[in-house]
Amino acid sequence: MFRRHWLALAAFATTAIAAPIAMAQGKPDIKIALIASKTGPLEAYAKQTIVGFNLGLEYATNGTMAVNGRKIVVIEKDDQGKPDVGKSLLAAAYADEKVDLAVGPTASPVALAMLPVAEEYKKILLVEPAVADSITGDKWNRYIFRTGRNSSQDAAANAAALDQPGNVIAFLANDNAFGRDGVKAAKEFTKKAKVVHEEYLPAGTTDFTAGLQRIIDKLKDQPGRKFISVGWAGSPTPFPKIADLDLKRRFGIELATGGNILPAMVAYKQFEGMEGALYYYFGIPKNKANEWLVANHYSKFKQPPDFFTAGGMSAAMAVVEALKKTNGDTNTDKMITAMEGMSFETPKGRMTFRKEDHQAMQDMFHFKIKNDPAFPWGVPELVRVIKAEELNIPIRNKR
Repeated sequence: MFRRHWLALAAFATTAIAAPIAMAQGKPDIKIALIASKTGPLEAYAKQTIVGFNLGLEYATNGTMAVNGRKIVVIEKDDQGKPDVGKSLLAAAYADEKVDLAVGPTASPVALAMLPVAEEYKKILLVEPAVADSITGDKWNRYIFRTGRNSSQDAAANAAALDQPGNVIAFLANDNAFGRDGVKAAKEFTKKAKVVHEEYLPAGTTDFTAGLQRIIDKLKDQPGRKFISVGWAGSPTPFPKIADLDLKRRFGIELATGGNILPAMVAYKQFEGMEGALYYYFGIPKNKANEWLVANHYSKFKQPPDFFTAGGMSAAMAVVEALKKTNGDTNTDKMITAMEGMSFETPKGRMTFRKEDHQAMQDMFHFKIKNDPAFPWGVPELVRVIKAEELNIPIRNKR
């Protein structure tokens, strides 16, 4: 009886000692909070980002979902498109869940609310895909990096297609940080064309009639080539209403806009020949990462990757590249050192984090819309690649 009791105690002791040894030999997970607007008007963007981020981790780690023996764990959070929710979710992720870094959010107003939280906790926030210039501008801090393009990159690229002598432009944009920063940047890069009006409408607007009428009144009697330049995020979009108004035939007013998600570009079929610049379209970049993304997305989802899918994958590839440079060390200062000036591959080509403001410098694509019956959306055919160095994006953070 005593012998059996002693053996049992011995076995327990051996197990108790062995467990900590086994735990010590294992490496802790790399925890990443992925914060996006999974509900609300930007839901489609958020879902694409999440899909792209997970595919990007798969691609960049060769399917291991680990770096230097440390497993990558993604914790998804829904900010609902609300700045206060995003702010509290990020604080909880850093403080309670002890994430090593965070990625997101979808909306610029949410991102601006989150920036001080990253600084408070001294943890990296990799912004994808929120666009407002102020994120890497006057609201920036050293813990902020961005793989998504900023408003100035959109504006500079579109100016390459639209800013010509004799052109007259009226802007239509969301009445928020994304829309206003976008128009501000567009005006800055408009050197030759004439700007006659800015129209801002709330995100989620369903009736664009009054706003479009104000634009028509400002443009219709202008000499020269007339454009309504649209920078719009979220659903519904103004494009169906613009098409219904038949502005080109009635008033000689043409549509100018950047790229968008594929469902929004269904309306582009009615604007064949429209030119602009975009961040990504699955049929344009020719590189290994994009080929893999297109093939795997078709295989898993039976449709091509979209605008923000590429962005999510780019963010994941940046994270993995940084972790490889630190040998899996998630110390914030080591990560910042690795990421400043770091170049990395993405589905749209090579990007580089600018050291001064951590904005990813990247190529953009000048397109012309073709109405191809094989696709339900207007197809953006490549006119030319606008190289990153050609865009000459200002540093706005006064660092």
